[in-house]
Amino acid sequence: MASIDEMSANLSFTTAGTGADRTVTFLPEPERAARQYTVISVDDHIVEPPDTFEGRVPRKFADRAPRVVDTEGGGQTWMYDGQSLPNVGFNAVVGRPVSEYGFEPTRFDEMRHGAWDIHARVKDMDLNGVYASLNFPSFLPGFAGQRLQQVTSDRDLAMASVRAWNDWHIDAWAGAYPERIIPCQLPWLLDPDVAAKMIHENADRGFHAVTFSENPAMLGLPTIHSGYWEPLMAACAETGTVVNLHIGSSGTSPSTTDDAPPDVQGVLFFAYAISAAVDWLYSGVCTRYPDLKICMSEGGIGWVAGLLDRLDHMLSYHDMYGTWRDLGETLTPAEVFTRNFWFCAVEDQSSFIQYERIGADNILLEADYPHCDSTWPHTQRIIGEQINGLPEDIVRKVTWENASRLYQHPVPLEVQQNPDAY
Repeated sequence: MASIDEMSANLSFTTAGTGADRTVTFLPEPERAARQYTVISVDDHIVEPPDTFEGRVPRKFADRAPRVVDTEGGGQTWMYDGQSLPNVGFNAVVGRPVSEYGFEPTRFDEMRHGAWDIHARVKDMDLNGVYASLNFPSFLPGFAGQRLQQVTSDRDLAMASVRAWNDWHIDAWAGAYPERIIPCQLPWLLDPDVAAKMIHENADRGFHAVTFSENPAMLGLPTIHSGYWEPLMAACAETGTVVNLHIGSSGTSPSTTDDAPPDVQGVLFFAYAISAAVDWLYSGVCTRYPDLKICMSEGGIGWVAGLLDRLDHMLSYHDMYGTWRDLGETLTPAEVFTRNFWFCAVEDQSSFIQYERIGADNILLEADYPHCDSTWPHTQRIIGEQINGLPEDIVRKVTWENASRLYQHPVPLEVQQNPDAY
């Protein structure tokens, strides 16, 4: 496996170039996409704007809380407790040529404004035909919020920064367009009892999702099998808070050998969704908390039917291993998997026909704005190409109903019936 931090620091990882030889080109503004479907995207990303933490941390932390500064090389970086955290854009490349795709941009003016400005974001959602969107954090916090908590040794500063991020997200980002943005919180990782209390507090504020790590052990935290996370998982089940396991949220990417080309890591990136799903399933957390909802964010759906077949094949091994038997679970692993897990499709055209096996209620869509995998500004067209021929009731489930139900995010009747109504 490969470290994502090391990949992002490798200036030759892509052909985009850096420094004097790097160019920044913005493509012509796209036309508004024709809308055939009402769409909820459950995986998009935020590039935190420079003012994210301003006025949201106690005054004593103001000089050490995250802030953006200009660098001598003409870029910008986040400074946090005296440490530089670069990659302010972290692959926010929509609206630019593929030849310029990389882990940069390194400046806010090198990104499409929708990456970090909520008003521009909603305009880009309108262009793309996406009604509502769930947004994950970017490089600064880390997908599980780990960077805000592990970069500094001052736990009070870390807590203040996590709370500030969540306050900003619910008030300024989602709060600016509450009907269009599904709030997703950062968890507290350093004390599970405190984390559980925060889940309950944030549920009362309108958060119905939390971003978490697919494999916390890779972040130097206790494993999902350790029992450490039980209070947090119980709180999520009690409040209906969806646990989102985004690929890459362990800080690593699957690979083969040290000398494998970057294409290998790119192609295998989705594979962590498979291993994480199996890991979480056999941890027994879904048996202990049958109401727990787990979403495999940006993992695709092409592997799900095959894994369900494999789980059924493994039924004969229950007595040999003893794990499932000892859980006292009355359902099979495949049945629990279908009950507790949801899956997100980016471009999985050959897999939608397996909706009955995957579970028609378990498939969601994503646009992945503003990353290089994004279907923006062609999401409506691409959805049409992939789900063409599916029954109308399945189309409604996949495009918006499943997401609306899972994240407790209602869609107005007029928008349900007419994608042009917003």
